[in-house]
Formats: sequence, C-alpha cells, structure tokens
Amino acid sequence: MIRAVVFDVGECLVDETREYGTWADWLGVPRHTFAAMFGAVIAQGRDYRDVFQEFQPGFDLHAERERRAAAGQPEHFGEDDLYPEVRDALHALRADGLWLGIAGNQTVRAGRILRELFTKDVDLIGTSDDWGASKPDPAFFHRVADVVPAEPGEILYVGDRVDNDIAPARKAGMLTALVRRGPWATILWRTEAAEKLPTFRVESLAELSPLIANFNEQGR
Repeated sequence: MIRAVVFDVGECLVDETREYGTWADWLGVPRHTFAAMFGAVIAQGRDYRDVFQEFQPGFDLHAERERRAAAGQPEHFGEDDLYPEVRDALHALRADGLWLGIAGNQTVRAGRILRELFTKDVDLIGTSDDWGASKPDPAFFHRVADVVPAEPGEILYVGDRVDNDIAPARKAGMLTALVRRGPWATILWRTEAAEKLPTFRVESLAELSPLIANFNEQGR
C-alpha cells in the first residue's frame, strides 16, 4: 500500500526554465548556449554544476547565489513557475487520503518560498539545507523516512532524475515515480535505468492518483 507521496521540487513541481535563464543572464551567456551546454553535461553523465565551470572556471555556486541576492536578483520561483497540473494533482492525492510531502535539494531561501506556496497543500516541506544532507546522499532519504508517518515501502518518492531521485529512494526501500520533464528525464528517458528502476513512469503528475489507487487495490 502507498500511504504517502513525497515530491522533489525542481522539474517535478517547479519548471526551472526561467531560473536557469536568469543564471545565463548573470553569466553573460546567451540563454540558448547555456541550455545547450546544460544538455551536453547531462548527456555526458556529469554534475550539472559543471555547466557553470564551462563558462566561468572556479565558479562558486553558493557564493554567486549570495552575490545575486545582494544585487537584488535572488533566485526566485512562484506560482507562475509551477507545472500546470501541480495544484490539481496535489488536491486529488489529498482527496485520496494520502499523506503528502515535499523534499528536495533546495536552499533556505527556496524553502521559504516553498512554504509560502504549499503549506496548505502538503503535510511537510523539507530541504537539504534544513536537514544538512543533499540527494543522492542516503542520509537525505533516511531523513525522509524518519519524518514521514509510514514505512519506507509505503512511501512513493516522485522526481525527475534517476541518479538523484529514483535510484537512492529505491535503495532506501521506497517506491518511486519518474516524471518525464526537464532536461534530465527528457535526455535519459530511454536509458535502461530510467525504464527499469521506477515503480511508475509518468508524463504528468495528474497520472499519479489513478495509478496509486490501482496499485493499492491490487495490494489489498
């Protein structure tokens, strides 16, 4: 039985197109060039932070985030950056009686924004900065298991990345759903890991409610 659903943030709930565009602007790089390099780095299996190094060797992401904030250009996302079905999907899952959470690799600043957007829709919001552990570190998923009122095998973790979301959540004993959007899922959708590791593969979060209902019915 699936009793709880926990969502990643970027490219799961939040469309990061605008945010990465502002990083290209900050670096003084054409947005299409930045996006092309981003895709190349992912296809090569490298850390996405290498993208910044390609344009500015020695780039310190944490320090640059603070510089942006000091310059009045902090990282930001809002209601308009949510994928269009997010609200309805959360409402449907809540109506199904499922416990809902949000947990991702996010800054303290992003955590505040998430709480402004979703406090009324979910039972818990946790970030890597809150917990002192980042995906794919097993400690992050152990923390998820600690705060969710269900056994690991009753938790469905939903994300867009096999390496950061699906594989480590599965190793922690959770069920998983891979959503096909954003650069990681789009580029790696047809890889063996993306096809075999997730419990569910979905094009939209709207698919989760009926899939979970069917899964739970079969498990009765």
